[in-house]
Amino acid sequence: MTRDAPSPQSTLFHPGAPSGTGGISAWTLPPDLQGEAVRRLRIVAALYTTAFFLAGPLTSLLTAESRAVYFSSAEIWLPSLLSIAGGLAVVAFTGWARVPEPVRLRAGLVFEILGSFGIAAAEYHHISAPIMYGDYGPGGLGLSWVAVWVMLFSVVVPAPPRVALLCAGLSVAAVPLVYAANMARGSNMAVAPDLFFLGLVFPYLIVLLMAYVGSRVVSRLGAAVRQARELGSYRLVERLGQGGMGEVWRAEHRLLARPAAIKLIRPEMLGGTDPDARQLLLRRFEREAQATALMRSAHTMELYDFGVADDGTLYHVMELLDGFDLDELVLRFGPPPAERVAHLLRQICDSLAEAHEAGLIHRDVKPANIYVCRYGREVDFIKVLDFGLVKHTRPAERGAEKVTAGQLAGGTPAFMSPEQALGEDRVDARSDLYALGCVAYWLLTGTLVFQGATPIETIAMHIHAEPDLPSRRTTRPIPPGLEALVLACLAKDPGARPQTADDLARRLGALGLEREWTQDRARQWWSSIEAAGPV
Repeated sequence: MTRDAPSPQSTLFHPGAPSGTGGISAWTLPPDLQGEAVRRLRIVAALYTTAFFLAGPLTSLLTAESRAVYFSSAEIWLPSLLSIAGGLAVVAFTGWARVPEPVRLRAGLVFEILGSFGIAAAEYHHISAPIMYGDYGPGGLGLSWVAVWVMLFSVVVPAPPRVALLCAGLSVAAVPLVYAANMARGSNMAVAPDLFFLGLVFPYLIVLLMAYVGSRVVSRLGAAVRQARELGSYRLVERLGQGGMGEVWRAEHRLLARPAAIKLIRPEMLGGTDPDARQLLLRRFEREAQATALMRSAHTMELYDFGVADDGTLYHVMELLDGFDLDELVLRFGPPPAERVAHLLRQICDSLAEAHEAGLIHRDVKPANIYVCRYGREVDFIKVLDFGLVKHTRPAERGAEKVTAGQLAGGTPAFMSPEQALGEDRVDARSDLYALGCVAYWLLTGTLVFQGATPIETIAMHIHAEPDLPSRRTTRPIPPGLEALVLACLAKDPGARPQTADDLARRLGALGLEREWTQDRARQWWSSIEAAGPV
């Protein structure tokens, strides 16, 4: 499949995405935001239930006189009972994971309306006189708790503004409707039409306007989040991790059923207040991303797309892997056996060998950038990540002297070769092999080769200190040949290391280990961890 390289100045927003809130409803919020809205709805339903119990039945049951009044008529206790039961039902329903979140949110809107009628029915019965303000005379019938309930709902449950307006309108209508019904039955005092409008209709029109404005604000925020998560043809769904260079998100293609991972590289990581230096880095990013996209090793993370957003954020769209990095492998399950380490290292060499032949130096080979995964029918399959900001071995282009050392150094102190730490111009492919030796050391022992009190101290140890024998750091058996090969990769002098990734792979294959790491053993291992719980 041929990959067409997009322009590095592509925008963060997809060209076909709506520019405003039109056509974007609350039901198209990203799943994590919908989930958060459902959680808020559940909290509000619980709050509604608690408040109704405290303000109604609880206070009415404290004394004999109040109990007598409370239970004298179903008109008094029935609205409270039904409202509390309804609130509890919503709490239970919103916690039912099998029901889609948009359905639970719609049920919340129904609860807003019915809850408003419950509040109004509990408040506006047997009204015999208006509120009196001393010498100033009657002051109307007061503002119902329905106003607070509707305002709260307008900012808690996201809904299209028109839907929110309709539900809020039906909710605030509960007050005049309930009062009028009880007035017709003779249980509420009669109110003249003009006073009825000014006391029981007009205030709630103001509340309705405020609720609509609130829903518009929430809707615009939801639309902004949705659009901000549209990256090219991909929609950001869930953040998978965050590191020093940026964030990694699980993403979905808008048209294809192909999941992907998107890495966002923050603009400040490019450094550069100097426009020329920044442009140089952007050109380098484009060139190296194009080169990476042409790599065909099965053990190199496939790059689907790349670009630069309007705010300067770099992004890579990559295949989504089913597995975990070598950091997590060791931390969760302990150092693997030596034959498995050799099996994983040979696959890493395949990826690096192709990159080195293309003139690309990874410069950040470390466990966190190497995934072991299930890939199709294969297991224990290696994928090498983060070839996006590699160093090219061709001569420096014009303007490179303007780029600061911090922008070029890259790397991670615990896995940095001596020559890379010194920033020497002769850094070449053998620097990646040194880092791979550090990875092998981590896999065999579960410890870092060097670990100083500070990153600078760690770098200094890579330059000057000799590593301990891996066999001294673990009780697990390490074949002498494998140990010697790891130490050869960790030689200070690049000339004393294996000279190419292919050379290292051949030497790994020639070790003649007592046991072989087969696909059957790998499948048994993956089946065992799958049975123990989610990977």
